[in-house]
Amino acid sequence: MTVFNVVRFKVKPGMEKAFLDAHSGVAASWPGIRHANIIKTGDQRYCIIAEWESMEALVAGRPQMIATLDGFRHTLDDLGGGLGITDAVSGPVVLAIK
Repeated sequence: MTVFNVVRFKVKPGMEKAFLDAHSGVAASWPGIRHANIIKTGDQRYCIIAEWESMEALVAGRPQMIATLDGFRHTLDDLGGGLGITDAVSGPVVLAIK
């Protein structure tokens, strides 16, 4: 069963290159990941969207994702609203449109 996770970030001014560089090539070392993309959603705002083979693969990948986050945590601003520096969600595909 295909699973996705999405994480929102707000990057500190002047830290966008460091934020993006921190992700360069890391997903290749995460077992079970099929694809990962970072999209820019606004000024200093980004999301990473990753496709995984299964929920078990995503769960198994969490330590690597957290280790990656620890490497660029200093580049992030608080999202506000009590969220902290990340807003993460994940779940199985319930309808494949294309």
